[in-house]
Order: sequence, then C-alpha cells, then structure tokens
Amino acid sequence: MAKPKRKYVCQNCGSIAHRWEGQCADCGEWNTLVEEAGETVFASKHNLQNGGREVRLVGLDSEIALPDRRQTGIAEFDRAVGGGLVAGSATLMGGDPGIGKSTLLLQVSARLAEAGLSVAYISGEEAADQVRLRARRLGLGKAPVKLASATSVRDILTTLGRNAPDFVVIDSIQTMHSDLIEGAPGTVSQVRASAQEIIKFAKEHGTMVMLVGHVTKDGSIAGPRVLEHMVDTVMSFEGERSHQYRILRAIKNRFGGTDEIGVFAMEEAGLTEVSNPSALFLTDRSEQVTGATVFPALEGTRPVLVEIQALTVRLASGATPRRSVVGWDSARLAMILAVLEARCGLSFSGAEVYLNVAGGYRLTDPAADLAVAAALISAHAERPMPSDAVIFGEIALSGEIRPVARTPLRLKEASKLGFNSALLPASGEKTGSSMKQLQFTKLANLVDHMLARD
Repeated sequence: MAKPKRKYVCQNCGSIAHRWEGQCADCGEWNTLVEEAGETVFASKHNLQNGGREVRLVGLDSEIALPDRRQTGIAEFDRAVGGGLVAGSATLMGGDPGIGKSTLLLQVSARLAEAGLSVAYISGEEAADQVRLRARRLGLGKAPVKLASATSVRDILTTLGRNAPDFVVIDSIQTMHSDLIEGAPGTVSQVRASAQEIIKFAKEHGTMVMLVGHVTKDGSIAGPRVLEHMVDTVMSFEGERSHQYRILRAIKNRFGGTDEIGVFAMEEAGLTEVSNPSALFLTDRSEQVTGATVFPALEGTRPVLVEIQALTVRLASGATPRRSVVGWDSARLAMILAVLEARCGLSFSGAEVYLNVAGGYRLTDPAADLAVAAALISAHAERPMPSDAVIFGEIALSGEIRPVARTPLRLKEASKLGFNSALLPASGEKTGSSMKQLQFTKLANLVDHMLARD
C-alpha cells in the first residue's frame, strides 16, 4: 500500500491541490487552501475485478411506483418542494442570516408533529431553551417536537437511531462535527463527512432530513459544492430583511420540478402564507405614472404580476450618466438601452437611468425585456402607460420582439386581477383570452405606438 498523498482543499470552493498555494486556482480566493489527510492509494496489484459483487441491471421500461409524499400542511412550502416531502430524502436549505430559515423549519416541524409524525429538531447554534422560546413566541409551544442542542454527528445519530424519527432538522450543517475525520466544524472536509453520515442515516431509516446551510457573501451556500450534489433537494430562502415578503425557491429537486416558489410574509407571529403574491408586488395604480409598467412574471407554473419602475434624469453636457438597477440584471439593462438607441433612435447617453422592481422582487424571466423597454420609453417621453395594461416579451439585439413561454397563463392571471389589455409579441399561438391584445414584431413598432398615443 502506497503512502497517502498530501492534499490541500480550498475552504471556499472545495477544489483540491497537491501543494500549497496562496491563491486558489479555481475560485481565485486567497489563503483558503488548508492541508487535509490524503486518501489511501492502493497498489496496482489489487485486481478490482475480483472480490466485487454483481450489480442488478434493470431496463428503463421497468414499472416503478412514484414516491409517496408527506404534505406538511403549509401549502406554499409543499408547492416549493414539489408537493410534499419524500421519506428518506435529504433537503438542503440556504439563505441569508436572519431571513427566517429556522422560523420556517420550526413551523414545518410543528405542523408535522401535530399531524402525528415523530419530529426531532437538532440545533448546533442555539440552546434548546432558545428554540423553545421562539416556539412559544410563534404560538407553537404545545407542539410535540423533540429538541436537542448538539454538534457531534456520532452522538446525534446514536440518539436518533434508537427510535428513528420521521422528520429531522439539522440547524446547521456547518456546525456539525464528525470524529471520523480531522478538522474544525465548518471546514470542507467536516461539512462533507457530516453530511454524508446524516444522509446515509436518512436513506437507511426512511427519515426526512432538512439541513440548514450557511451562505457566503455572494449568496451561494457555504462549504463544498459537492454538498449540493449529495442531497436530493436544494432550497433557497430569499428576500430582503427590510421587506415583508420571503420566497422559497427550489434550485434542485430529484423528486419534482425546479423553479417552483412558495411565497411567505414575515409577521409578528412568524411566517404566513401568501396565496396571491401579485398583491405584494403591485402598488396602487389609481393614477397613471410615467415610467411604470406591469409585467406578468412566471415562476415555475405560477404567474406573479410585478411592477417595473424606470426613471431618467437629464444631465448637463460632459457629466457621466449613472445606471442603477434594483431587482434585475444590470447587463440586461445595458443591452436594452443599446437596442433602443441603435434600432429605435432614442438617446439615453445624456441621461441617468434608474430601474427598480417594486416590492424587492428579483426578476430572472427573459420576458421582462419588453416591460423594461416600455418603462424606459415611458420615462424618456414622459408618457404614462395605461394602468390596465400588462406587457411582456423578449427583445433580440436586432430589435425584434420574440414570443415567450406560457402566454395564455400570463394573460389569465392578469385578467383575474382586473387588467383589460396586453402588449405582447406577435405569434400564431391562440391565447384564449378575452383581453384586448396589441401584438408587435419589432421594438420600433412599440416606440411608435407609445409616442403616437394621445
């Protein structure tokens, strides 16, 4: 048996180097390489073809039952995870500090416990009394949830193994410590080893496990990237602490689709469900205001109407204009401004441009291009958009307006909330909506329409 090789693991991205360097070659961070014990390397004389066992192979046409799901009773949470939790699944939830991860999981634990399931909440950051005080503040003090404060994975699994619970929360995985490997809690090796032991326990006992994960300054889950590959589902709990709403988003889901969201509002009594998210992101539209448009965004199968606000300020010649974006991609804004100038003859080079998505919502839907362009045109020409109209479509660099997915679903949600007209790309798709529809093929046609309106 050959001697184990030295290896240095980046504590930021988890990449491995065989000699120490000041800067990680993969992520570019400085002083993040830490030496860890190398794995044993077996000599080539060991024949791996002998001593193994045959693996059973099955065909794709083999019948298999869909996994049973356990609904928590919190509809928005169940929607985000794909309809409910699956026995033996491991779910990782990340989010900014103070966003409400522990509050949400405590509410989920209480609901499941009240439904008759055995539930254990393991906190590595807070004492059991602190969790109990939060439960009382949320009105969950009578829920039959078992609490513990521990960081040793061996102690936790030994305790749980005596009578495996149906649902376990580990808050958080970065505080867990495994005595099977050297290193302080939170290091790449410890996070990977601790998660592997907990996930193995979940698979063997059919326990639903929720792992809470810290996030880095850029919003990604801290620890090795392999942690996200090990679990079955990765959830992101998003929102601004200064805003009321919170969004639970599925990034990865082996048992369902991704991009589904659950919307919550932070109240004094904890997180409450929001069945109509559009009400959170639409301001009072009793008066027409320049630079404001309504966009029917699509999150998975759920349409959400949000208001996009734009403001342009003319500067004196020679001043450098500023571009400020909140809730949208700044590079996308630069592209839309370039298309408006090159294809439509509108000049924004001498004006500061401010763009905001109302309510703190963050847009990733490419169909927002046309709504942003309309808001910029409205602010530039000082002509308000009709308050009863929605607008959506993707803009190409040629100035063409391209169709987007789920047009009937977007129009149905807009009609339900009282909007009577829509500005959208021209396509042969039948929308089946009674709304007045104005279809455009080029962005210049939209500019002419808006500037020609009385």
